[in-house]
Amino acid sequence: MKRLCLYFLVVFIAPIVSPWRECFSQTEDWRNIKTGRVIPDESYSDQPYILNTDDGAWLSVLTTGTGHEGSSGQHLIAQRSWDKGKTWVDRVAIEPVDGPEASYSVLLKAPGGRIFVFYNYNTDNARWVKGDPAYYKDGKVKRVDTQGYYVFKYSDDNGKTWSAKRCPVPVRLFDIDKRNPYKGAIRYFWNVGKPFIFQEKVYVPLHKVGGFGAGFITSSEGVLLCSDNLLTVNDPARAFWSTLPEGETGLRAPTGGGPVSEEQSMVVLSDGSFFCVYRTIDGYPAFSYSRDRGHTWDAPQYMRFAGGRLMKHPRAANFVWKCENGKYLYWFHNHGGRLIGENPHRTSIAYDDRNPAWVCGGEEIDSPIGKVIRWSEPEILLYDEDPVIRISYPDLIEDKGNYYISETQKDIARVHLIDKTLLEGLWHQFITSSRCDKNILLDWENKADKNTVTAVAPGLPALYVVDRKKVEQPGAHLNNGFTIEFSLKTGKWLPGQNLLNATDGSGKGWKIRMGENRTVELIMNDGQTEAVWESTPGILSTDKDHYVSIIVDGGPNIICFVIDGVLDDGGNYRQFGWGRFSPYFKSVNAAKNINILGDKIERLTIYGEALTVSEAVGNFRHYAKSRL
Repeated sequence: MKRLCLYFLVVFIAPIVSPWRECFSQTEDWRNIKTGRVIPDESYSDQPYILNTDDGAWLSVLTTGTGHEGSSGQHLIAQRSWDKGKTWVDRVAIEPVDGPEASYSVLLKAPGGRIFVFYNYNTDNARWVKGDPAYYKDGKVKRVDTQGYYVFKYSDDNGKTWSAKRCPVPVRLFDIDKRNPYKGAIRYFWNVGKPFIFQEKVYVPLHKVGGFGAGFITSSEGVLLCSDNLLTVNDPARAFWSTLPEGETGLRAPTGGGPVSEEQSMVVLSDGSFFCVYRTIDGYPAFSYSRDRGHTWDAPQYMRFAGGRLMKHPRAANFVWKCENGKYLYWFHNHGGRLIGENPHRTSIAYDDRNPAWVCGGEEIDSPIGKVIRWSEPEILLYDEDPVIRISYPDLIEDKGNYYISETQKDIARVHLIDKTLLEGLWHQFITSSRCDKNILLDWENKADKNTVTAVAPGLPALYVVDRKKVEQPGAHLNNGFTIEFSLKTGKWLPGQNLLNATDGSGKGWKIRMGENRTVELIMNDGQTEAVWESTPGILSTDKDHYVSIIVDGGPNIICFVIDGVLDDGGNYRQFGWGRFSPYFKSVNAAKNINILGDKIERLTIYGEALTVSEAVGNFRHYAKSRL
């Protein structure tokens, strides 16, 4: 009778209970932007910047309106939160909806508590400006939010009310202004860069524009507005302003780059140097240092990781922040390269693919010319389940040891509590050599000295299952993942040969095989859907051993390769080093055993979760140290 009951449980009950257990294991992924707290708007929502006020509230100012970006009625609103963005109160229009366009605000809090908001203002209420006649009918650009005057207002009650007076900021004429259709009589510009204070002077970035056409802005460069008395003058409207750098040329792309250099973001290093990063249409972000408070700048270069390889980035905001602990964070999108820079339509196509958002950690090191920042390998910070949704214009808020990031999809703005362990992992990448021991499902080492060996295949977490708790039984994303790590021996390369094979006779399961041009390929098959992603040619060589981490992340549905502690970013071969798989991919569980090519694989570790890149870096360092 007991045997009969056991048979009934195994054959009839277990298949029902197991999916329920998978469904109940679903966890919320804080990186999914839909888990954030919404910042109210009127429809369009841009640059949701936030600061801590002296009365303990958060103040947010954003550009909003009932139409699309650049539509008539675009204006600024301010609102406050006492509960870290859960609810918002004290909403006020800094500029009215029925006035000229007011756009692209940035905030600055003075030491005494006064708050300034700087923004574009279409003071003359122009309804069109001149653009490229080959692109705009009659040469008229009806979007008028990126010209006019740069102005500011201020608040002395923590953002609840704002000055009636609107103060213009005089901006010196540069060569790019003189070459616009109005010879500088009308200026084209905007700003997303956060102001800062250094040695009692106020600095505000500004992005000058040369013209409008394909891709909207056809040329741009960055400058820095400086006031040495805004914090002390009785009437802020009487503050003195200078425009930096010296001369008539702002921050541009590196030599040989394109005409677009914009959205400059700046921080001050511990030795007083200014660091600036900005977007281009070259496929790479640019940066420069100033050692004399913005008067002159080093020759611009393209951003690089600590190891020396170029960072990739499209035409999207890429921001740098200095944290209270003295470390740095850098927001970017980790794709691009020459496949954007060499595209004939790069001014337009480079706006795409702002999802997910990635982040690097930075720390200061000494150089012969002063302090510089070295940057870690990146991590996915935020994502949307829809891969074409764009995420941009973030802000960092630190509050009582916690980190928050705001962002916008141009329709919904949100603020997110960030898991600080992710950020701490980035900052520790340069010294970590510890192995991650959490959630190990298989830890195998080849001691048999055979060419082909086997290991029992562990059950890997399901990615998408039937939600049997609901009447209609829809699918449910579990936000699960897994990581496969192995050491790869040097030697002959045979494309198509399996290194690891955990598939059944139908092809369901997973395997890793040698690809063309010395790549490794991950193949996943759930019986209905197959996903394939391979490493970039040129990374693996046949004259040295390698340590490979393949991270399958079921949150954003992304596969990443980390090889010898370096995230594969596609190099010059691909715009993307990371690949997507179907959000409806179910499970790779199939075969009972893993067939292992023993003369190539020395060690194999399988984790029941998607490791962070920082954890993969630590695992590589631990492996390399064990071989010394």
